Amino acid sequence: MSRTQKLLFFLTAWLICLMPFLFWWNTWFGRKLTDAQLTEYLHDTKKPRHIQQALVQVGERITHRESTARQWYPDLVRLATDPIEEVRNTDAWVMGQDTSGPGFHDALLKMLADSSPMVRGNAALSLVRFGDAAGRPQILALLQPARIASHEPGRVIDADRPGTAIREGGLIAKIDNGHGQTEEIRSPIPGRIRSVVGTGADVKAWSEVAVVDPANEQVWEALRALYLIGQPDDLPAVRAYQRDLPDISNDVRRQAIETEQAIQKRAGS
Repeated sequence: MSRTQKLLFFLTAWLICLMPFLFWWNTWFGRKLTDAQLTEYLHDTKKPRHIQQALVQVGERITHRESTARQWYPDLVRLATDPIEEVRNTDAWVMGQDTSGPGFHDALLKMLADSSPMVRGNAALSLVRFGDAAGRPQILALLQPARIASHEPGRVIDADRPGTAIREGGLIAKIDNGHGQTEEIRSPIPGRIRSVVGTGADVKAWSEVAVVDPANEQVWEALRALYLIGQPDDLPAVRAYQRDLPDISNDVRRQAIETEQAIQKRAGS
């Protein structure tokens, strides 16, 4: 092998190693941003992940009680109406880290009517930190399975299996409407597929295609919130997570028991 060939070989190998690192470096939320980068990222409408990364780091500054975080508070209020669901979802969580943030309370109340169930849930959880139980219905909804319907009639041409873990926005099934178009059925929440219509089945418009049980982390956060604001009417939803089932973690079961005890204590006081 000539010297030029060796150089080309090592250069190619180096690039193969470099590209994954650059991708990771540009998408990893843990890379610390400067103040100037935070401001830039919070306004980068072409790259929503940049906005999310900046929001996460503003949230970290808030939890570490860094006064520098307050300079971006107007951006947090502004991003409550961002067109990207993931941005709004992260923003709702961040605003819950400081109950003194100007405009945060009002912004979170408006987010209770968001089109996304995850954004509504995160806004409701954050409102609990403000001592506001206005999002209690949204918190109860976090304990319920997501029932997903098709928009048009058609035939299922591909479907995932029941029991499969799925992320928010993950693809569950595809439906061919018979006119050359395919509808993708995606999960609005993270969790596990309880049931899904099998491949080859015919479905009607607005008929149920899949049911997704919420992820343990989501349930745990909802139960923690109900520990503080739950009412006796909420107990059936809470008790559903006290059962000894493989999909319910021990942490969730313990939290469900403690949440019921707290609700019963408030009701009897």
